[in-house]
Amino acid sequence: MKTVIFDLDGTLADTSGDLIAAANHCFRDMGVGDMLDPAQDAGTALRGGRAMLRLGMERLGRAEETGTIDRYYPVLLEAYGAEIDTHTTVYPGAMAAVASLRDAGYGVGICTNKPEGLAETLLQRLGVRDAFASLVGADTLPVRKPDPEPLFEAARRAGGSPAHCVLIGDSDTDRNTARAAGRPCVLVTFGPAGGDMAALAPEALLHDYADLPEVVARLLP
Repeated sequence: MKTVIFDLDGTLADTSGDLIAAANHCFRDMGVGDMLDPAQDAGTALRGGRAMLRLGMERLGRAEETGTIDRYYPVLLEAYGAEIDTHTTVYPGAMAAVASLRDAGYGVGICTNKPEGLAETLLQRLGVRDAFASLVGADTLPVRKPDPEPLFEAARRAGGSPAHCVLIGDSDTDRNTARAAGRPCVLVTFGPAGGDMAALAPEALLHDYADLPEVVARLLP
């Protein structure tokens, strides 16, 4: 079976608002107030919790305090897990595209660098978990993206062959994962870093989820 594997944050859903809220919870706990802006820092949010904490510490002039980042990372995850779907929305047309791919006979799964438990909770809260045959998170395997093995495992768990999968993503991490796997990559242009995707030279750019089934058919003939 051919499989279509999706990244989660910034690809299937805009999770940046809830991620930034969790990071700002940490900065308020430090006594310095909100350091991140939901609009300005959405791109950093989609690169993960440590990236957000690092950015805030840089703005405080305390970038060298790596121990503080390490100490607050679990605090951030706890705060995020408690308010994981307050601002998060699935991108328009995403689930219709997933349904079309499944109807066309593709296996569909998720490969994310979000911890698996949090990804599972979010997908359940959004009511879309059952649409995906596999879910591989940052801690599912001993390695994470851009190592290709999580992509291969997501394809296998979706009932497919690693040799016949395509990765849909929104970042250089996804591009590098697909390159390491020797598989095609589609990068979405409607996320916070959408304008930067063309420079990564993916096999395809996706401007609208309505076009995805046709793009996949071209890349997985």
